[in-house]
Amino acid sequence: MNPETATIGCGLDTVEISRVEKLLRESTPEDLEKLFTRRELEDAGAGAGRAASLAARFAAKEACCKLFPRETSLGFITPADFGIRRDSYGAPQVEPSPDARAVLDRHRVARLRVSLTHSTTDASAIAWAERQETVVPWSGKVLYHLLPWRRGVVLGNLRRVFGDVLPEIEIRKLAMAYYGHLAQFLREFITRPFLPASKRKAGVRVENMESPIRAHDQGKGILLLTGHFGNWEVATVEGIGQFPKYRDLFHFVRRPLKPAWLNAFVTHRFRRSGFGTLDKRGSLESILELLSQGAIIVYVFDQHAGTRDGIPVDFLGHPANTFKSLAVLALNTGAPVIPASCWREPDGTHVLRFEHPLPAIECEDTDEAIRQNTRSYNAALERMLLRHPEQWIWMHRRWKVRPVKKTVNQSAKA
Repeated sequence: MNPETATIGCGLDTVEISRVEKLLRESTPEDLEKLFTRRELEDAGAGAGRAASLAARFAAKEACCKLFPRETSLGFITPADFGIRRDSYGAPQVEPSPDARAVLDRHRVARLRVSLTHSTTDASAIAWAERQETVVPWSGKVLYHLLPWRRGVVLGNLRRVFGDVLPEIEIRKLAMAYYGHLAQFLREFITRPFLPASKRKAGVRVENMESPIRAHDQGKGILLLTGHFGNWEVATVEGIGQFPKYRDLFHFVRRPLKPAWLNAFVTHRFRRSGFGTLDKRGSLESILELLSQGAIIVYVFDQHAGTRDGIPVDFLGHPANTFKSLAVLALNTGAPVIPASCWREPDGTHVLRFEHPLPAIECEDTDEAIRQNTRSYNAALERMLLRHPEQWIWMHRRWKVRPVKKTVNQSAKA
């Protein structure tokens, strides 16, 4: 990485120690935990230096927020989203919350570093951000330049999401890295069936399988929220195959692929691996029946939904028509919604990760409940997508903005 572009910003903040001393005198433990993590409170100790230690940590939190003024002003992040701890050598380390991690990922920040100091009256901290390096394989460069299929769509989507935080050269590197991911995806699709079973199994790691196992014990089935991340077929088939007790419970809600022979081929591979498939249209009764039997219904949620099936909800900062059926099912059945994603590590290992269930949002207005829960699902997709943005389907037209048709009266006024 070029050392001149490795650091992309810095923030500085100072806090009066007397303000923290007053806070410690007047606040309850519950109030303090809204500002500091339990570990921060424990690390600060209970002696004379407690206030100065916490003041320095709060200055570091504020300095981190100053690196992202837009997101801070909009309330996407607060100082409480940045935990400050010390490693085994005593150096301060930043632990971002999931919301803060999503902001860092969108800015392509690999890590935040902080330096803390204090005098007898004030505590100060400086924070700086280090750029995440985008690795572009040679295959990505070749495909980007020589086979630019939908290159305009890819670049347009990347600019829509990253255009206000990344320079154009970084956006093009992301595009080339995406083409490299496609090349690797196709190689794996063709060659993986010929690999020994032991090698296929060793090439996939499953993280946090405890989450769907605990949720499944509730007896309401599971709604699995996912998207086109990494090599979803390899990670899903091989990952779930490591848990034979649950494999036959998975049913994918999906659109038929084109051409028909490709759809037949993919469907055959899924069914041979023990996964059922359901059409996005006309499968409501089947889904309800399967959920009542404890099935796991997999929703691939990152595609454009037509006006009949979707509602406009924010996705990565822009309105996108999103399927409302998942929220309707979750609210009516009580089935937990669990986000899941997969990605490919630099060494070629595939990771299938399950997150914790998303809390259901209840509203008196049913339409508003559907909208808020759907937005919550999109936010979960954003966090998963931004971890490895080069491994998402940027050639899909996710944001289809249709011009508003003017009425006769509106045209006359214009």
